[in-house]
Amino acid sequence: MTELRRIFADLHVHIGRADNGQPVKISASRDLTFRSIAQEASERKGVHLIGVIDCHSPAVQADIERCLETGEMEEAAGGGIRYRDTVILLGAEMEVREEGGGPFHLLGYLPDLRSMKQWTAWMEPRMKNVMLSSQRLRTSARELQAELLALGGLLVPAHVFTPHRGLLGCSADRLADRLGPDGIAAVELGLSADADMADRISELGRYPFLTNSDAHSTGMIGRECNELLLAEPSFAEWAKALRGQDGRGIAANYGLHPELGKYHTTYCTACRKAVSATATGEAAAEEACPSCGSRKLVRGVAGRIDQLADRERPVHPANRAPYRPQVPLSFFPGVGPALRDRLIAAAGSEMDVLHRAPEERLATAAGAKIASAILAAREGRLAFTPGSGGGYGKIASPF
Repeated sequence: MTELRRIFADLHVHIGRADNGQPVKISASRDLTFRSIAQEASERKGVHLIGVIDCHSPAVQADIERCLETGEMEEAAGGGIRYRDTVILLGAEMEVREEGGGPFHLLGYLPDLRSMKQWTAWMEPRMKNVMLSSQRLRTSARELQAELLALGGLLVPAHVFTPHRGLLGCSADRLADRLGPDGIAAVELGLSADADMADRISELGRYPFLTNSDAHSTGMIGRECNELLLAEPSFAEWAKALRGQDGRGIAANYGLHPELGKYHTTYCTACRKAVSATATGEAAAEEACPSCGSRKLVRGVAGRIDQLADRERPVHPANRAPYRPQVPLSFFPGVGPALRDRLIAAAGSEMDVLHRAPEERLATAAGAKIASAILAAREGRLAFTPGSGGGYGKIASPF
């Protein structure tokens, strides 16, 4: 039998610019390049399968080709680009808008550079600027889905519940309203929902859940990730894991604690404050702020799921991976870049700091207070001020 191993995978990371300075994701850090993402994932984060979802850009493809030509990277046998012990999956984030709903994002992954170049050729006449990330395509979601699958790709609705660019957050009440159900490989939960929330919606029970960072800066790589059972990191092995084939699968989702997400609760732009947790469901249903009556609300993910849910409580399918709430180092008060570097040096990687390193080792590197807080996060003992309206939640003080 093939020996399987557990690896961490973050499958939604943006590129800020190409090596020649060409902008790719305007809102992402300029320090995020194809090479820097590979280095950060492999050498600091302990993430051995990384999805870079701006690889449709010809400027990024040129960077990949240079990395292959110099021998710094190589094409992995099962699909993807190998850098040391990390494999980069080639992906693209695309925006679609259809009648009756807002614009939403889809993630498409392809096995190799050749098929990604074919995807670029298909997209280019249907979009305004093929160099940039997350551009709107003049096509339907079903047509996009069919073309991607014909190239051997995998389709994942991105941050599916968020009020901005989430398929269920702003475009439709069911995935099947926009996509062929059989052609969806997985569902990305986004930073403001967890498996308990999502499994109140029966339609989602057939799909594996993914927890990815949607990183716009180097430090955010791995703030959400997936623990996979694979023979090796590659596109083919990941596809098997999503289908649960040959013992492969998702062992755990390490997701941001939902209350830390930017859109967990409803936000009133008139009051400029979050609607209280007890009023969120009512505000979402009435679409008016219970304090001032304004209808200028950024609907929270929790309220939106209350609207969509056909179950009072979650019903997890037998193969649903456990959801383990994760609090990245950047969310701990007092943990800046220097202290984060010390913790990583002491433990081996950020994943080791958050999930494996003993408290004594953490205390030696960062002090007893920080070490105790990291342990409390592992054990679910921290309290949070929920995020809303585009602002992240926070760890409640004192911790």
